[in-house]
Amino acid sequence: MRKIILILLAAGLLIVVAINTFSGSGFEPTEFMKVKEKYSQKEKPSVDHSKFAVLQQKFSSPQKVTEACISCHNGRQAEVMNSNHWNWEREEYIEGRGIVYVGKKNAINNFCIGVQGNEKSCAKCHVGLGMTEKGFSFTDPSNIDCLICHDNSETYAKAPEQGGAPDSKLDFSNISQHVGKPKRSNCGVCHFFGGGGNNVKHGDLEKSMFEPARDVDVHMAVEDLNMECVDCHTTDKHNISGKIYSLSSMNHNRATCEQCHTNTPHEKDILNEHTLKVACQTCHIPVYAKVNATKTAWDWSTAGKLKNGEPYEVDDADGNHTYLSIKGSFEWGKNLKPDYVWFNGTASHYLLGDKIQDTTKPLVLNELHGSYHDTESKIVPVKIHRAKQPYDPENKILIQPKLYADKKGEGAFWKDFDWTTASKIGMDDVKLPFSGKVSFIKTEMYWPVNHMVSTKENTVQCNECHTRENSRLAKLTDFYMPGRDYNNIIEIFGRTLLVLTLIVVAAHGTVRIVVSRKSKSRGTK
Repeated sequence: MRKIILILLAAGLLIVVAINTFSGSGFEPTEFMKVKEKYSQKEKPSVDHSKFAVLQQKFSSPQKVTEACISCHNGRQAEVMNSNHWNWEREEYIEGRGIVYVGKKNAINNFCIGVQGNEKSCAKCHVGLGMTEKGFSFTDPSNIDCLICHDNSETYAKAPEQGGAPDSKLDFSNISQHVGKPKRSNCGVCHFFGGGGNNVKHGDLEKSMFEPARDVDVHMAVEDLNMECVDCHTTDKHNISGKIYSLSSMNHNRATCEQCHTNTPHEKDILNEHTLKVACQTCHIPVYAKVNATKTAWDWSTAGKLKNGEPYEVDDADGNHTYLSIKGSFEWGKNLKPDYVWFNGTASHYLLGDKIQDTTKPLVLNELHGSYHDTESKIVPVKIHRAKQPYDPENKILIQPKLYADKKGEGAFWKDFDWTTASKIGMDDVKLPFSGKVSFIKTEMYWPVNHMVSTKENTVQCNECHTRENSRLAKLTDFYMPGRDYNNIIEIFGRTLLVLTLIVVAAHGTVRIVVSRKSKSRGTK
């Protein structure tokens, strides 16, 4: 009976402690609990667009929809036309250049190279309508494509090779009546498929992120926080925070983990100390391309091969192109460990017409700046995309070829497969010289990995970096890291300190024993 009473008393005590812990005035919710509470309550539209008379009409074109939008949302068109999503460029400061405009108009990449002369194909990821190589009015508000970002009907989409125009058979009236805050589907239709296919460019942004599982991304997981892109990439007057460093140079207007998680998100101080030089993503994104493979290498020099006079393709077991006559050879990877670099948020870019100083080594198209000794720098994870792309060996500049045309005979490489002709037309389009010779040079692009955040149980473990064998940070050699690096002076100092510590402990123990025995001997007398 006594045992039963003791058990009941213990159980009661535990219940009291639990109630005081979780419901008492001293309880404070964790940062995670606060974030989950914030984003678990989805916004409900405050306006029903299907009730507006101006949207009850049958629209003959998307431009007419835009005019109807502007009739109510007056002034918004000026905001859009002041954004980089519209202008395809932004004012940036680049070290050594000063203030310049950088964007798709003048930056070269090592995927499809450049947009000028290829607008009819590339503009399917532009927030405008009717862009062609012959011109586009960046000052005409009717060219704004409101629906590409604000369609909530899940039916709107750009048509291929139509300069950003949608399929003319779409029901614009129904779509215009179902608009609202941008969803993942609005952002993903462009950002998940950049470079010509799913997960080609980023590695951490692809179609699985439309409805990801928790082990793919803890923030966007449909069964958990179910966050939208715009929850982190907040917007002010249609200028969206967050930057793609293939095109951006300055360290401002960024979307960061610290916006929600602060600079000290961990319970243990040792982990919070890491945040001084280690970005959150470095530990919390151990691998990327978790579901579908991403392109890691692109060799343009092999493009142009034909079978029976016609272009062909070769695919791997997962359906990824390993060869296309129009583009060359590709390599893909899945569940990849990132590379790691020091990054202070600033970058340099290869722009159209820049002279290549050294053609014997890979040309970095977007150098990320930073070092251990730079107080603004942190270690960040990146995907490095490597390529071989055309350049002019005499003028020593990269070539932007004419790639797309509607039909054969216009000189576009994707139709006529002639590098010399495509290069001449392309360089004429961007008003740069061309020697008539085409060679190929190795290039690299760095893509910071920011998405596909793992659960805390699957983060990078200490011994994956602090080890002499296969350390994740083996390539970062401008600082000393315990467990990874060997320094004779530090090793001798450490061993000496250890020996001295043992001697002091032994001496202290000996003194305690001697004193204790003397005390006892005195007590017996």
